[in-house]
Amino acid sequence: MAKISLYRQIADTIREKIKSGEYKVGEAIPTEAELREAFSVSRVTIRQSLKLLIENEELESVQGSGTYVKEKKVNYDIYQQSSFKEKWAHLDVATHSDVIAFEITKPSILMAEHLNINENDRIFYVKRVRYIEDNPVTVEETWLPLALFPDLTYEVMQKSKYEFIEKTKGLVIDRSEQEIIPILPSAEVSALLSIDPNLPIIEKRTRSYLQDNTVFEYSRNFFKSTDYKFTLVAKRH
Repeated sequence: MAKISLYRQIADTIREKIKSGEYKVGEAIPTEAELREAFSVSRVTIRQSLKLLIENEELESVQGSGTYVKEKKVNYDIYQQSSFKEKWAHLDVATHSDVIAFEITKPSILMAEHLNINENDRIFYVKRVRYIEDNPVTVEETWLPLALFPDLTYEVMQKSKYEFIEKTKGLVIDRSEQEIIPILPSAEVSALLSIDPNLPIIEKRTRSYLQDNTVFEYSRNFFKSTDYKFTLVAKRH
């Protein structure tokens, strides 16, 4: 195994300090001179370490001010079927949802196909804005069969949908089929996420199944590209 370069070892140490909270998001890290003294290395080595972290978008250099810890995007694990709250649990931040639509309606022809129900069946349509602290990061539209969840309420959708399905209803969530599409936001979505309408966002379309193969949900999520990244790992068999 090749020996790791000194500047990469220092970069890893800085990463650990960010992870532990010693270097906080939005705050400046020690100066180059302070880092040189702390690590007993040359200016060139420190600059290589910082360059690596800046190019990897972990740090941000502000001219005439210093080098700051950049807010890290959430790596959305597309292979893990988890709730919004669970996705952010490792960061120990407060999450909440604003429900801006909660309706019982009839499905379109396409939505009936997505949910594998009849066109005359009734469904819930729910629209939520999902927040991290006070930062809106996702707009979610969800369609669910009324027959599966006749006791679904506005209050439930302010909290965790998956917790309601698994703990209250006692159902077993199995899997989802997902599509990821880069788009420009609609005027409504850009307003809800407080972003420039010319800033590309990520749309995720999801069809979710229970253990018995019943489709329990179809959803569309609109993610701010500044807060999320999607990483896929492909293996050659």
